[in-house]
Amino acid sequence: MTTTMVAGASKVHSSVVEATELPRIIKLTDNLYGAAFSLMKLLPARFILDRAEAAGTLTPGTPIIETSSGTFALGLAMVCRLRGYPLTIVGDSAIDRELHTRLTMLGATVEIVEDTSRPGGIQGARLARVEELRRLRPDSFVPGQYDNPDNPAAYGTVADLISNTVGTVDCLVGPVGSGGSTGGLAAALRMSDPALHLVGVDTHGSIIFGTPDRSRMLRGLGSSIHPGNVRHTAYDEVHWVTAPEAFHATHDLFRTHGLFMGPTSGASFQVAAWWAQRNPNSKVVMVLPDEGYRYQSTVYSETWLREQGIVPAANPAGPVLVDHPLDAAPAWSRLLWARRRFDDVMVPGAGA
Repeated sequence: MTTTMVAGASKVHSSVVEATELPRIIKLTDNLYGAAFSLMKLLPARFILDRAEAAGTLTPGTPIIETSSGTFALGLAMVCRLRGYPLTIVGDSAIDRELHTRLTMLGATVEIVEDTSRPGGIQGARLARVEELRRLRPDSFVPGQYDNPDNPAAYGTVADLISNTVGTVDCLVGPVGSGGSTGGLAAALRMSDPALHLVGVDTHGSIIFGTPDRSRMLRGLGSSIHPGNVRHTAYDEVHWVTAPEAFHATHDLFRTHGLFMGPTSGASFQVAAWWAQRNPNSKVVMVLPDEGYRYQSTVYSETWLREQGIVPAANPAGPVLVDHPLDAAPAWSRLLWARRRFDDVMVPGAGA
């Protein structure tokens, strides 16, 4: 992409993607920093398509098919619209009306999957539908955010930005869904400091770190499948937070720091603020994936919260420390994962 220099301005960006894919680095307290994205998934969406174009697997007019019910769908739709690729998004009911409208205005075809009987629940059903569409359209390209290594690789530029602004980071905290952002950032930052402490933020009902699969009110993190991009051996610590706790933290992030972000950012802030307070000599960076405008009629709406039976509330006691994922309490829980393999955590000593 070309960049035109203008007197009195740093630069003119060639597209909205280039202008917004990187985060703002914001200092919240003496030792807590936020990497605040407008739309984090723009970065891997653009990077994956760049790499596919460079490899010749993606050529002008190639149909693109992907599964997402959140921000990766939106990021991909923006990039595809700018580059002229026809896009089909396979999602589920988590695609709210506002997001559906934005996707269709950007030219995407949206398929909603309802079947939850397949292995992996609704996410398994969505992936199965993507495979069906791929077989029907053999000339199509599937970005594959859950397993494509270009997803975590995209965050190398963010790691450079953090290093150049914050310096050495002692602890990185972020929500875990596909595994791209936390895994990619940790891998890049550990190239200069292998001791970086990585804290993954998940929610009850997600199987990523071993809790039983069930419906989840807190969306945008967690999963009913095991994404290939989640490298369990990268994580030093895992926290499971509830929707009421995360929604309260989302509101608190705005009330206290003026950062109007989404609920995954609130979950990240909940854990990172706790960790930073208890480790005052450590420099902590938290990942804040997207802004709050998409959630004005839900997480920021008292009416919606009341309809869902949710009362946002802080957890002043902090997390309950557990020894096994199946011991995770109904409230905020914490496990010292210690960079172990998934099977070694679930069945300690099995591989000895």
